[in-house]
Amino acid sequence: MTNITTDRILIVGAGMGALYAALKLAPRPVVLISPETLGEGASSAWAQGGVAAAMDADDSPDDHARDTVKAGAGTVDPAVADLVTGDARRYILDLTSMGTPFDRTENGDYVMSREAAHSFARVVRVKGDQAGAQIMAALIEQVRETPSIQALEGVMAVDLETDNGRVTGVVVQAAGDARSAPITLRAPAVLLAGGGSGGLYAVTTNPPRIRGQVIGMAARAGAQIADAEFVQFHPTAMDVGEDPAPLATEALRGEGATLINKDGARFMTAIHPDAELAPRDVVARAIYAQTQAGLRPMLDTRDVLGERIKELYPAVAEACARNGIDPAVEPIPVAAAAHYHMGGIATDTDGKSTLEGLWVCGEASSTGLHGANRLASNGLLEALVYARICAEGILNEVEAVNEASPVELKFDAGGTPPDAEAVMALRQCMTDNVGVERDAAGLKAALRTLAQLEAAHGESPSFLNMCATATMIAAGALLREESRGAHERIDFPETNAGPAKRSQMHLREAMALRDQICEEKQ
Repeated sequence: MTNITTDRILIVGAGMGALYAALKLAPRPVVLISPETLGEGASSAWAQGGVAAAMDADDSPDDHARDTVKAGAGTVDPAVADLVTGDARRYILDLTSMGTPFDRTENGDYVMSREAAHSFARVVRVKGDQAGAQIMAALIEQVRETPSIQALEGVMAVDLETDNGRVTGVVVQAAGDARSAPITLRAPAVLLAGGGSGGLYAVTTNPPRIRGQVIGMAARAGAQIADAEFVQFHPTAMDVGEDPAPLATEALRGEGATLINKDGARFMTAIHPDAELAPRDVVARAIYAQTQAGLRPMLDTRDVLGERIKELYPAVAEACARNGIDPAVEPIPVAAAAHYHMGGIATDTDGKSTLEGLWVCGEASSTGLHGANRLASNGLLEALVYARICAEGILNEVEAVNEASPVELKFDAGGTPPDAEAVMALRQCMTDNVGVERDAAGLKAALRTLAQLEAAHGESPSFLNMCATATMIAAGALLREESRGAHERIDFPETNAGPAKRSQMHLREAMALRDQICEEKQ
């Protein structure tokens, strides 16, 4: 394997957290490892709702923190909630100064949407459903103009190099052709900001290449993983047969859109006092139940928005148009889809993992903010807050370097790409057995299938990363014998009494459980 040593800080990923961290590290030289061209393939760019922040004079960070803790079903770290929500306003102002065209009123105030489980309209948006894309565009423009930032596009991280518990580098391959021989990039510090795990499921809203690989490579290197079992399913992905499924932003329900079934019956009013604006886990389970009953759930925007949806929510309108749906005159079919991983690589309040030299921000991390059920639009906020925290931590701990030569990569032939059929089998296994509803039999079946897939296709490091993350999710779900937030065990429908506990696990423990299940009589 070719080894290259650089003085640049390595950032794995190219979403909002990665780009913002790179800018906050400037002028410290960094190199971004991005599988796609900047702006393409990152979940951040697909985010429709916006960034949650108490910007209104009648709102407050304390109220935002309380909503976060309440939605998280007992496993949110209150200190982290206070940290993130208390700082939210400064990030909106910073993004505005960078050129993000947030929606504004005639008086110059920010236009804000109300989303599920928020007690106030506090989601700052862009053109209705364009927040992620527009924030990313502003950040990318800044990154392109910053001399200290080098972006290696078309390159994918597949492994971490460690030495006595310290991360010393990242193993990469050409993203467009995983048959390329791996190269190890050694650096003074590594920041993982490479997204979540929704793509491990057959029905997901996540970009195609994001399948839990970053969490998996950290787990394989020995990092502790927290809250792996908590996967959030977005209730209103469009059920139109696309992979990934287009998203019908929660802001539509904030505008007053309702959920109905094929018979025209509104079903959320009988389930929760907040009806369509109930916490995401509640709405997702209701959608799932309607689907399982053959009642075809749909999002009805006709009365509240009519033709205006096409102007106010262009991403939704475009997805409807290419699937032959006119949302002004007909409801939009929806399904619950894997959307956000509350769990991930365990970090402290400084963004550091349990491995020296390794920081994490964004969806790949588990900071304690999201608990068992992420509050809507807190994901982008957390990515921004911890991107800055990680950048400051790296600058404090790593020797200052003013200049560094660009990293030059030349990939030779070699390496093994993930088998496409094996990846699809893994995704279907997770949807069938580790989805919106779970039980011991299904979770054990998933662990057995994952063991078989890994044994048959373990020559691909990227696939091993997927298997590692999927195994952590399934093992965590099997061990949590209760229902809490997004984790619904139909064989343990009640929530355990007493103080809630976050889960902490290493991959070796999850593998031991998997081996034990495989040895049991089926």
